[in-house]
Amino acid sequence: MQRRMATVALTVVWGVFVAASARAENWPQWRGPHNNGISAETGLPTTWSKTEGVVWRLELPGSAGSTPAIWNDRVFLTSATEDGTLVLIAADTSGKELWRKSLGGGNETVRGDEGNYASPSPSTDGKHVWAMVGTGVLACYDFAGQEVWHVDLQQRYGKFNIQFGMASTPVLDGNRLYVQLLHTGGQIVAALDAASGDELWRIDRKTDARAECEHSYASPILYRDRQREYLLTHGADYIVAHRLDNGQELWRCGGLNPLGKYNPTLRFVASPVAADGLVVVPTAKNGPVLGLDPSAQGDVTDSTEAHRWVRAENTPDVPSPLVHGGLVYLCRENGVLICMDAQTGKEQYEQRAHSDRYRASPVFADGKIYLTSRDGTVSVVRAGRKFELLATNKMEEDLSASPAISGGRIYLRTFAALYAIGAR
Repeated sequence: MQRRMATVALTVVWGVFVAASARAENWPQWRGPHNNGISAETGLPTTWSKTEGVVWRLELPGSAGSTPAIWNDRVFLTSATEDGTLVLIAADTSGKELWRKSLGGGNETVRGDEGNYASPSPSTDGKHVWAMVGTGVLACYDFAGQEVWHVDLQQRYGKFNIQFGMASTPVLDGNRLYVQLLHTGGQIVAALDAASGDELWRIDRKTDARAECEHSYASPILYRDRQREYLLTHGADYIVAHRLDNGQELWRCGGLNPLGKYNPTLRFVASPVAADGLVVVPTAKNGPVLGLDPSAQGDVTDSTEAHRWVRAENTPDVPSPLVHGGLVYLCRENGVLICMDAQTGKEQYEQRAHSDRYRASPVFADGKIYLTSRDGTVSVVRAGRKFELLATNKMEEDLSASPAISGGRIYLRTFAALYAIGAR
């Protein structure tokens, strides 16, 4: 009888474990498992504070805007330290730091309190972690903290000439890392072997942009459906699609900085986002937002067929767009959230979530949109065609990193600490 009861108890425990494991989802890079800011996790908290609903808080050595990468019980993030060193930190999901590796010195603070050279986010595949910092150092480590390789992209591709530091995050896809380095000194897109750091291909991306418009702080993304796949790079007045095997240009779209009223200070920070059958392209400084047909070919700047819709103004200047459930969400840098129909571009609403600066990109999970402001306020909005503010949560610490979601928790990286919020 005791053996039977023990077997039943073990079966129940195992069933709970399997169910929890099935629900858990990794957050392997900046915009999550599908590079679009969407998580399949459910049962996430709606309300919390700096002290309530917090599973743990891990003090960090300095500020940064990079988003954590999470795989099972490991959490990785980059940071600056007080002495100007740039580091990669590994922690576990109990909030214990496991190891810390130097990615070199040379950190700089940019635009006052806006950011520093620890802005690019790390990526992981469950065996290795890759981290890049604004100095151009890109390194790979195993989960034990042993260095596998490291390269200096400025030595390989030339000195960066970009006003506020190289903030673009490489995108990890299988055994490749795709990197965009768009600045005055070069317009370079490259694919690297993730296992060795060796260059697989590189192209010089053509542009007629001038002045600060040559600088891009956006990150490359991937478009993939049943018929096509390609890399998208965003900056220097154009969005460009590239073949994955050799970088060859497939299509491009300009008109993002119209020549008739050309703004020589227009630089892209917000990255595009890909959804099934749609590419949403932000610009900067209250410029346009484009909804493009992913089957485009050639130069589609003036193609009405390639443009599903155009919103003439109100682009997010820093946060990247979010697409979910047939809706496009644009979180502007002033806290105004715009919701549009993904097929037509028709506005559903325009409402302010919270009045402050917004630098983080919105995240969807559990039927909710999480919006993170610079003063540490996280607004939770119900997803859908009508605006409904569910909660306003105050962390009371500076925050510019996008949220990461994994294992029933929301991970928030402030300038002071990493927080795990949600299930214990």
